[in-house]
Amino acid sequence: MKKQFAALILAILPVFASAAGTEVHLDKVDIDLTDKAAMQDGLKTFANYCMGCHSAQYQRYERVATDLGIPEEVMMDNIVFADAKFGDHMKIGMKPDDAKVWFGAAPPDLTLVARVRGNDWLYTYMRSFYEDPARPYGVNNTVFPNVGMPHVLAPLQGRRVVGCKQVQVVEDGRKQFDPLTGTPITEEACDQMVVEPGTGTLSEAEYDEKIKNLVTFLAYSANPVKLESQRIGTYVLLFLAVFFVFAYLLKREYWKDVH
Repeated sequence: MKKQFAALILAILPVFASAAGTEVHLDKVDIDLTDKAAMQDGLKTFANYCMGCHSAQYQRYERVATDLGIPEEVMMDNIVFADAKFGDHMKIGMKPDDAKVWFGAAPPDLTLVARVRGNDWLYTYMRSFYEDPARPYGVNNTVFPNVGMPHVLAPLQGRRVVGCKQVQVVEDGRKQFDPLTGTPITEEACDQMVVEPGTGTLSEAEYDEKIKNLVTFLAYSANPVKLESQRIGTYVLLFLAVFFVFAYLLKREYWKDVH
């Protein structure tokens, strides 16, 4: 038992060390798992840009289509590009051994990535690629330095390079606003990551929305029954609250003559 406990401690120490050594600002993203339109758009992005290398093998096309309100014919015509069937798992044709030769490591399955990394991490990561000629694929990432993944969404986002942009002035930890107009006070700051205008098919706001939808789909994929669990949990708590009242009254009745 002691050996097993020691092995467990040694196994989780690198995780805590990695977490303690990583101090990256993560942008907050508000995920709405009831927004089926957002999840449908996220699924489209995932199928078109991610499933070339990453599978979601713990999900089934049929389950996703049912949960997201997608007709079977639409799902098969627009999402299932291989010879997979409607009830099959969302696997890819790339073999892990081939992937190791081509990329150095097999791309991970993304079914549970939102649980492992978190929504904020995914949202920030997919918006943090920048050009770096020193890297094999010509890009790097501020959230995941020296990442071994190409920026597959670069045609949408555009070229993200080091440049200058207007940032809000902050003094003593507080953002500064014009006292007359209430507008933010800004100044030009260089050595910032900026997207060159016109190099992507989407504007910065549109790209952020696209990534938010992708993260929404991945958050759903990581826990498809979350909303149902919350619904059932509400009824369970209500039942326990009512049961507590009767249990208390019964206890008081039994013990009223005990001194």
